[in-house]
Amino acid sequence: MERNTHFNNLSLAGFWIALLCCLALCHAAPTVAPTVAPEDEDLAEGYLSQFYDDVGMTNSSTRKIVLRNFTEDLQSMQSFFGLEVTGVLNNETIEMMKAPRCGVSDISRYGHFDGKPKWEKRLITYRITQYTPDLTQRQVDATIAQAFQIYSDVIPLDFKQISSGTADIMILFRGGYHGDFYPFDGRGGVLAHANSPGRGQGGDTHFDDDEAWTLTQRGVNLLLVAAHEFGHALGLDHSRDKRALMFPTYQYVNTNGYRLPDDDRRGIQALYGSRTPAPTTSSKPKPRPRPEPEPEPEEPTEDPNPDPLPNPGSEQCSRSLVFDAATSIRGDLFFFKNGYYWRKSSSFQGIRLTKVNTKWSRIHSVDAAYEVSYKDVVYLFEGRQYWGIRAYAKTIISGYPKPLTNLGLPSWVNKVDAAVYESTTRKTLIFVNNQYWSFDEGRNQMDPGYPRYIRTDFPGIGSKVDAVFENYGYLYFSNGARQSEYYLPQKRVMRVLLNYGWLNCY
Repeated sequence: MERNTHFNNLSLAGFWIALLCCLALCHAAPTVAPTVAPEDEDLAEGYLSQFYDDVGMTNSSTRKIVLRNFTEDLQSMQSFFGLEVTGVLNNETIEMMKAPRCGVSDISRYGHFDGKPKWEKRLITYRITQYTPDLTQRQVDATIAQAFQIYSDVIPLDFKQISSGTADIMILFRGGYHGDFYPFDGRGGVLAHANSPGRGQGGDTHFDDDEAWTLTQRGVNLLLVAAHEFGHALGLDHSRDKRALMFPTYQYVNTNGYRLPDDDRRGIQALYGSRTPAPTTSSKPKPRPRPEPEPEPEEPTEDPNPDPLPNPGSEQCSRSLVFDAATSIRGDLFFFKNGYYWRKSSSFQGIRLTKVNTKWSRIHSVDAAYEVSYKDVVYLFEGRQYWGIRAYAKTIISGYPKPLTNLGLPSWVNKVDAAVYESTTRKTLIFVNNQYWSFDEGRNQMDPGYPRYIRTDFPGIGSKVDAVFENYGYLYFSNGARQSEYYLPQKRVMRVLLNYGWLNCY
């Protein structure tokens, strides 16, 4: 009996040791089929990281989490493409990963991007800044126009090509690194990518010039790829329907008389509605055009007084550009640096650089800024005090400046790093060092339970915020020269950008 008990104990111990070893092996490497080559394992990890992993979560500090994400992401990828969902890397999965495709990720569960961003105007301009040598400029212009017409045939948007200035959608052909955070990978692989609608780089579309661009079945057909990418630029995400234009991998179809497939048409019309044919005749007089607002007077860009800080104009297109503050003001974007600000507007071309105290004479440098649009008020912070101004007005609201303690901040706060008003919650988030406060604009008082840690409540953006602003439903957090596009309802980083990209640097 004693011998049997000893044997049973040894067997039980051996069972647990074997189980623990098995678990350790499960976390030691991704599950792969025996026939998959090591280089294909590397390809798979890169593919899933680029197209199926949550941005901001791939640099986990523990290998266990990374490997768990590999299996989950592999299952998501297999499900998306209609493959057998095994969580095991096999040759069928590898072949799908090697197919030429769009550079936009597949992680959204919707037919539209999170927040359903779209253009809020009827006429969208576009400009091609760099052409491919594979086709003549006339061929590229005609093909790009045809790709846009595929959409204008079914939705009430019109598209116009311009040859200078900043368009809503900026288009270029270039290989490798080309000025954004997503360099191309040479021939094959990623063919092109595009941003969702919005100001700044919103809608911008880039084609990998290492591809062989054609108008036929040979090489890569420009019409099909351009129409796919412009779907992204208008707000469509990838589709799981293999017959759809927005399916992520490239597949040639006959382009003679090409029309938008049903899945894509339903998706784009859900955003913009249907185009109704214009009547051939009409007896009604044309309505008188609405009067346009008077243009704002030109702002002075120089000041005779000596500058205590260097003029930041030379930094405009530096990849290491760091903002002091940023905010929207009635739809325009203001980026502050060293006592100046860059203004980016849809009402004029280019970027204007202006000294702060030529606009607001009592303010010399801005540490943080935010707009409460329903109050028509903008708040600018400098040191231990802040000002309230009417949007675009040069006069400061009576009673300002006020001390930071007036907002409910503790007396030890010498400077606010960043602030932003979040319109869906009607809260203003105020960032200081590695913490933040929530200020209720309706009740005009600080919310209880603050400060809280930035890293805890905004995963993926880091522990410090130098500048932040809201644009088209997203928050843009700057930490140094890098910027995180953040979707607050899901507490998720959508893209990582560089600050200088907002200042027409291509």
